[in-house]
Amino acid sequence: MSLRKQPEKVELLAPARDARIAVEAIKHGADAVYMGASSHGARSAAVNRTDDIARVVDFAHRFDAKVYVTVNTLIFDSELKQVERLVRDLYRIGVDALIVQDMALMEMDIPPIALHASTQCDIRDAAKAEFLEQAGFSQLVLARELGIEEIAGIHSRVGVPLEAFVHGALCVSYSGDCQAGYATALRSANRGECPQICRHSFDLIDSAGHRLVENKHLLSLKDLNRSARLAELIEAGVSSLKIEGRLKDEAYVKNVVAAYSRLLDDFIASSDGKYVRASRGVSEVGFVSDLNKSFNRGYTEYFTVDRRPQQPMASCDSPKWTGEEVGRVVLCSQRGIKARLHVPLANGDGLGYFDADRNFHGFRLNRVEGAMLYPAQPVRIPAGTPLYRNHDRLRADVMASDTGRRTIGVVLTLRATRWGIALEMSDSDGHSASATMAMELSPARTPQAESRREVLGRTGDTVYTVVEIDDRLGDIFVPRSALTSLRRRVIEVYERAARSSYVYDYHRRTDTDADFPRKKLTYHDNVANSLSETFYRRHGADTIEPALEKSGRKPAGDVRVMTTRYCLRRELGRCLRTLAGKEWCGGDMFLVSGNMRLRVEFDCAKCQMNVFTGN
Repeated sequence: MSLRKQPEKVELLAPARDARIAVEAIKHGADAVYMGASSHGARSAAVNRTDDIARVVDFAHRFDAKVYVTVNTLIFDSELKQVERLVRDLYRIGVDALIVQDMALMEMDIPPIALHASTQCDIRDAAKAEFLEQAGFSQLVLARELGIEEIAGIHSRVGVPLEAFVHGALCVSYSGDCQAGYATALRSANRGECPQICRHSFDLIDSAGHRLVENKHLLSLKDLNRSARLAELIEAGVSSLKIEGRLKDEAYVKNVVAAYSRLLDDFIASSDGKYVRASRGVSEVGFVSDLNKSFNRGYTEYFTVDRRPQQPMASCDSPKWTGEEVGRVVLCSQRGIKARLHVPLANGDGLGYFDADRNFHGFRLNRVEGAMLYPAQPVRIPAGTPLYRNHDRLRADVMASDTGRRTIGVVLTLRATRWGIALEMSDSDGHSASATMAMELSPARTPQAESRREVLGRTGDTVYTVVEIDDRLGDIFVPRSALTSLRRRVIEVYERAARSSYVYDYHRRTDTDADFPRKKLTYHDNVANSLSETFYRRHGADTIEPALEKSGRKPAGDVRVMTTRYCLRRELGRCLRTLAGKEWCGGDMFLVSGNMRLRVEFDCAKCQMNVFTGN
C-alpha cells in the first residue's frame, strides 16, 4: 500500500512598502511578504528600519507567514562591510530570507540566512537556474517573460522552489539587464534608482527618417495579470506566486492580495489535498476584492501561454491608470457635464477622458446630482466622449478603514487535575500548550457550563478564535477571575511554544565545482565589486567585464541597454513575418523623446528586440 504524498505548499507573496502595509497584507491573506531593508533594495523609495521589520516578523510568524527582505541592488566595494552588517542585523531579528542580485553575498562573512535569487538575476533558462541552485540559493525568482511551458522545463531540472510574478507592473526589458536609465540619466535600476525610461512618450522613426508613430508611450507595458492562470502556473512548478508593487499604497495591496488569496483558496479546495497554503490562519475581508478597482494600465498575460501573442501588450496612450469606463458625455457646458452613466458616481470621485489626440486628462468631481456632474475646475469635453473613473471616493473610504482580520482557530479543553484545573489550547496544525492552576475544587450551586464558555471564549485582541470548548469540569465551581487568568496564561504558553517550533530555512550548501554557463561575462552580468568577481572566477569565468555603474559615468558609443521579448513591430501590427510588416522598410528604427534617441534593433531569429543608446 503506497503512502499518500505530503501536500505541496503554495505561498502568495505580497509586496510591502512599509511595516504597516506588510501587516495588512498578511491580514488580507498573504503567506509571505517582501520588503526593503534600510539600504540596497531595488526600490530606493521603499526602505525600512530594522526595528520596523522586526515588528513584521513578530506578527507574520504567528501565522507561519514568511518575511523576505530585498537586498537586491548592485554593491560597490566601499559598501561591502555595510551590507555585511545589515545582513547580520536582519538575521538577528528573524528574517526568513534575503532576495539578492549581487553574487558578493555568496562570498561575504554572513550568518546562514537563506538567499533567494532576485528577478534581477535574470533567470530566463534552465542552465542559469541549475547553476544558481548549485551555488546555494534556496528559491529562484523567474523572469517575467517566461511562459508556462518554459517554467515547467526549468522545474523539471531544479529542486528548489520557483517564484513567479502573477500581478503588477512589467519592465519592458528583462529585469536586471536594463541599463537604459543609467546610460541616459545616470540613474541605475540595478541600484534602485530606475528613472522609468519605458514610461516616456516617444516618436518612432524609421531608418529613412520617416516618422511612423508620434507621441506614444511605445515601451510602456500594461500590467501583468495572471489571475486566470494560477492553476497552470502551480501545476507547472511555481510554488511562490508573487505580486509586484513595493511602491504601491495600502489600498492597492489589500485589494490585490485579497483577490489572489480567494482565487488560491478556491484552487486549493479543488486540488483534492495535493496543495495547501504555506501559512496558517483564516483571513476575513470586509470588502469585495476586484482587480479592476486598483491601479493598472490595462492588463496583459504577457507571454504566459503564447510566445507570439496577438493581443496588445502596451498601454501606448498613457502610462497612468485611466480607470473603468463609467459613462459618456451627453452635453458639456460652463455649468457642468450631463452624462449617460453606467454606474452611480459620488462627490469627490476622480474622472478622466481622452482628447482627440488620445491624451488623457483627469478632473475631480465636486458634486453629483443624478446625471449632472459638476467638476472642481471647468472642462470642455465633446459629446459622446467616454468618461473613466480612476478614483472611487466611497470605495477609498472603505479601504482606508480596518478591513482585514486574520485569526487562528483553536480548541480549548478544560479539565480537573489532582491539584486543581488545567486548560489546554490546541489547533489543527498540531500546536498545543497547557496551563494549570492549583485550587480546591467544590461543587457549584448552579449550572456553570454557559458561564465558563462565555469567559473562555473571550480572546480579546489576540489573533485566536475559539472554535470549540471541551468542558470536562461538570458541576465544579471555578471563579470567573480564575478562568480568565488561566485563559491568559495558556495563550502566553501557546505563543511561546509556537514561536519556539517555528521552522526556518537556511543558506544551502554551495557546490564549489559548479560552472557558470558562460566563460565570458559582459557588463550585462552586473559585476560591480571584487567579491562578485571572485565568485564568478571560482565558478569558471575567465573574462569579466565590469558593470556600467562601476565607472560612474555614462557609457560612450552604441551600447545595448535593453533586451526584450516585447516587439514594437508586433505590437503595432507590423511584424516582418506578415504582409503588413513589409509595408515598413526593414532595418533599425529609432525612438525619440526630447533629447533622448534610442536605436531599436529587431532580432527576428530570436523573436526579440534590442535597444541601444549612442546613435
